[in-house]
Amino acid sequence: MKSFLELLKTWGPLGALLIAFIDGIGLPNPGGPDYLVLFLAWTHPETAWLSAALATVGALAGSLGLFWVARKGGEKYLERKASGPRAMKFRGWFQRYGLITVFIPALVPVIPLPMKFFVICAGALGVHPAAFLGAMAAGKVPRFFFFAWLGKSLGEHSTQWLKDHRWHFLAAAAALALLLYLLVKLADRRRSGTA
Repeated sequence: MKSFLELLKTWGPLGALLIAFIDGIGLPNPGGPDYLVLFLAWTHPETAWLSAALATVGALAGSLGLFWVARKGGEKYLERKASGPRAMKFRGWFQRYGLITVFIPALVPVIPLPMKFFVICAGALGVHPAAFLGAMAAGKVPRFFFFAWLGKSLGEHSTQWLKDHRWHFLAAAAALALLLYLLVKLADRRRSGTA
């Protein structure tokens, strides 16, 4: 696996495209697209933005592939494989909060949420493909371009900077989740008031 990641590093931005696609379809991958975009940005700053753009394209294409697979047979998969208490909890989150459950883990890499499960829920439960892609893009574009900017700006010190600020990312993600939760509650209240 490590040699595969080393090979992808030599491919430059095309390696970012491939690893993001692999990550998007839900296959385990060595190091992930975030690390590769960061690494490419500090070793080849002239291609940082291209690496971020291709990683975004790869992530969206891979996620859309998983979405369509789930669209064809995901409801049966959810009934058969996702009936345990933890899976039902995540499924309930998706049914209650919809694409917010896709957006937050797409945007914030430190959130320990099963992105693949929410993508499968989106496909299986009939979310419109354009809405799904919009939520994914809203998360992945700033995420990958942030990693490209960070690698280009701080070079090899960027990984340490991420470690030093991981709690800030978690706090920001929690604040974002709370804000989106409150907006959903407000929208529900307005809907029930006009019904």
